[in-house]
Amino acid sequence: MKEAGKKRGLLWLFIFLGAILGSVLGDAIGNNLDFLSLLKDSYSVGMPKPLVLNLKVLAVTFGVNFKINIMTIVGIIMAIILYRRY
Repeated sequence: MKEAGKKRGLLWLFIFLGAILGSVLGDAIGNNLDFLSLLKDSYSVGMPKPLVLNLKVLAVTFGVNFKINIMTIVGIIMAIILYRRY
């Protein structure tokens, strides 16, 4: 049972690293090569303004915002493929 949890955690780590590396690679390629500038264009998905819950004693802020570009998606797909082979 614990082994499945470790494998699932490793999968999420691969996906997270794939997304970061894909975004960085997309920005680097898009900034250096003008004809591939669409790779650096990112789209925001999530809440533009955070939700604030103020209870007078405690204030809690909720917010999630993802910036996704084409290379982020490619990085996630490559990370999943590498995980399956690993």
